[in-house]
Amino acid sequence: MWDEIAAHISRSIGAPFTIAATNYVGGGSINRACQVIGDDRQFFVKTNTAAQVGMFEVEAIALEQMHATNTILVPKPICWGTAAGSSYFVAEWLELTRSQDWSAMGHKLAAMHRVTSSKGFGWDRQNVIGATPQVNTWESDWVEFYSKHRLQFQLKLARRNGFSCRISEQELLDAVPKFFETYQPQPAMVHGDLWSGNLSFAIVNGKTEPAIFDPALYYGDREVDIAMTELFGSPPASFYQAYNQSFPLDPGYQKRKTLYNLYHILNHFNLFGAGYGSQAQRMIEQVCRM
Repeated sequence: MWDEIAAHISRSIGAPFTIAATNYVGGGSINRACQVIGDDRQFFVKTNTAAQVGMFEVEAIALEQMHATNTILVPKPICWGTAAGSSYFVAEWLELTRSQDWSAMGHKLAAMHRVTSSKGFGWDRQNVIGATPQVNTWESDWVEFYSKHRLQFQLKLARRNGFSCRISEQELLDAVPKFFETYQPQPAMVHGDLWSGNLSFAIVNGKTEPAIFDPALYYGDREVDIAMTELFGSPPASFYQAYNQSFPLDPGYQKRKTLYNLYHILNHFNLFGAGYGSQAQRMIEQVCRM
């Protein structure tokens, strides 16, 4: 497999590349990730079963589109494909650092969120959130998009996986429009899975640059990204201060963030099991009380 990957890298970069070493690294529970080194170059490689090559293709397209905004650093995709019964995705290797500049992260994320789409809310491709399919069918109305393609989709999966709630799905869906009576979000390019593990910093030309990776890209309310940064450990206050300096959030965000993070907690129930069920139920109750 590695010889085929090396040959594909060589074709993609237009120069010979031979893998001298592979170092497996952490990076999530869905794929196997490693650093490949050779010929004074290094790359980041993710592998999975051959059936998952489509997942890697849409990730590459997402990273290409994010990179094209010239706003925030993302790893540039190199190539993807299948070899020896596995799928693979190759991207540039980012030299991550413990040095941090959270103000720069806030400003640069805000710049990416200013990238919009005339098509409305959604994306041209269906992708995944973790390992769960994520539907991105274009809709002109954000409430319809979020209700149908985020909440209803996850709730349907959750019921199949044994989730039950004292509050009906219809009661939850009826509550959603109330969050948007005085707020009309505009389509923004969002990362889509912006938990703390997908925020980092890299050394580029001797400088510390904010970096984000592993996107679940679509065009949606930018608040979905900000809400998720608060779900599993939050960045420092300087991040939020800088973001609001560049692109102030609507005051109603503080109420909507629970609505938006419900999507991810339902997804965690579907991916990792019943341990997230009680949290999802509490969040549904909170949304319906607001």
